[in-house]
Amino acid sequence: MATAMALAGERRSVVVLEAESRLAAHQSGNNSGVIHAGLYYKPGSLKARNCVAGREAMYRFCAEHDIRAERCGKLVVATEERELPRLDELERRGRANGLEGIERLGPEAIREHEPYAAGVAGLWVPQTGIVDYGAVTRAMADVVRRSGGEIQTGARVHGCRPLPDGILLESARGETMCRVLVNCAGLQSDRVARRCGADPGVAIVPFRGEYYELVPDRRALVRNLVYPVPDPAFPFLGVHFTRTPAGTVEAGPNAVLALKREGYSAADVRLRDLVEMGLYPGFWWMCGQHWRTGLAEMYRSVSKHAFVKALQKLVPEVGPDDVRYLRAGVRAQAVGPGGALLDDFHLVEAARSVHVLNAPSPAATASITIGRTIAGMVAGQLSDR
Repeated sequence: MATAMALAGERRSVVVLEAESRLAAHQSGNNSGVIHAGLYYKPGSLKARNCVAGREAMYRFCAEHDIRAERCGKLVVATEERELPRLDELERRGRANGLEGIERLGPEAIREHEPYAAGVAGLWVPQTGIVDYGAVTRAMADVVRRSGGEIQTGARVHGCRPLPDGILLESARGETMCRVLVNCAGLQSDRVARRCGADPGVAIVPFRGEYYELVPDRRALVRNLVYPVPDPAFPFLGVHFTRTPAGTVEAGPNAVLALKREGYSAADVRLRDLVEMGLYPGFWWMCGQHWRTGLAEMYRSVSKHAFVKALQKLVPEVGPDDVRYLRAGVRAQAVGPGGALLDDFHLVEAARSVHVLNAPSPAATASITIGRTIAGMVAGQLSDR
């Protein structure tokens, strides 16, 4: 939607085809709701370049459209001595990415920010915030409509026909002719790219992330955001605590392989998705490289006790009775043919099209700047004709 907003702002004719009956039904509305500061990302990467500018653009957008966004800060906690080198690297990256106000904390200073958190060391990141990205998406859609754009819901694309002067899209709502296609289909993005004759170079593998929440009388255990030091071999941030703008406290997500691209529960299985994964060599390379982590994530998915045990590393007082299951989201993870889990954003230009094939966190934070980048790519394609 941020891309549509950028294009509509340039007075271009824009039509958004949304597969579902409502906006933000998948990744945009099922995430932790964090406005990331830019701490984790390799300096010079697309993530790093877009996150810092995108963060401030997101805060401004929310202020301009009366969306509640709080710059509440985040605590990253090292719970073991062996995590300290990784914490050092996070601090180095954050400073290289231009973050101001980062503080290195000892055990007592950790408790000043989060009285119930425990760790041998920590980082305080004051620029991090919280927001409801579903509300952001709907506000962006309003901007698109006011700028003359059209949004069609229930318009799942099932066919793409490249033509000399553009691409003809066939959806549940009929046919749409476009001069340039922007593919932001998330969990279906590689399939849409192939239908349009583009080579994505990757395959989408779905990972389900499950969230619990603190019961109301235990929300005081967490003031704002408490995160672990992430494993650099795995492009997920680990289970963490997030206060929401509504005042609730969410815990999660884990990252377990889903058996359906929109598989929000362990019971959701789709044969086509399983067959495609099984036939993709990169899937098996990925499994071979990360099977230990994968088994641990699966165990956390089926065992509330194991999930809570991971949370107790950050906040020891949290017990099984203090949390209840909330919801799940599904992340579209691009996997390379050699099994690499792509960490950075991955945009592919093809004839008359731009394909967004990997947009993990902090894509929501950086959505406005990413949208402007894609709008520039579209303008370049239009000017070349």
